[in-house]
Amino acid sequence: MTSFKVRELRSTDTEALLAFETLNREWFESHIEARAPSFYSVQGVAEHIQAYLSDFALGAWHPFVIEDASGEIVGRANLKNIDSPKGCAEVGYRVGERACGQGLATLALKHLIQEAQARWALTQLVAYVYPKNVGSQKVLGRCGFVPEQAAPDGKPHSENRFILSLQA
Repeated sequence: MTSFKVRELRSTDTEALLAFETLNREWFESHIEARAPSFYSVQGVAEHIQAYLSDFALGAWHPFVIEDASGEIVGRANLKNIDSPKGCAEVGYRVGERACGQGLATLALKHLIQEAQARWALTQLVAYVYPKNVGSQKVLGRCGFVPEQAAPDGKPHSENRFILSLQA
């Protein structure tokens, strides 16, 4: 079995992250909202990384990458919109098409949960998933997330919301 590790995003990840995002662009866009075309360049990814690292320094985001045994980026995971006073954050993750089915989304999400508790002392995590993204919904369920009840107004929403309550 191939070994994988989750580590924090670094400013030196520009080329590797661009390669990962470009290789998987079509795959990702079939499951989640498309990135702007300007993202897919060295400058675009460098700016993206800098923004994430700036938000990390402010305590608003915690960005990670998933690497295979050779050090190639095969996935990403983020704690985003961290609200320490309220004890909550949103989770997000993406795994490259060739790396799917190897438990990487679950590995990444478990890492996010651990970091949310240990580093940020959060008490609630939220995830948003398109209804057609059944694989991601299964990962969330495996990690203890539960779907939130539909809005009382009965209006359909574009994404399903999942919640995980953490021990304080």
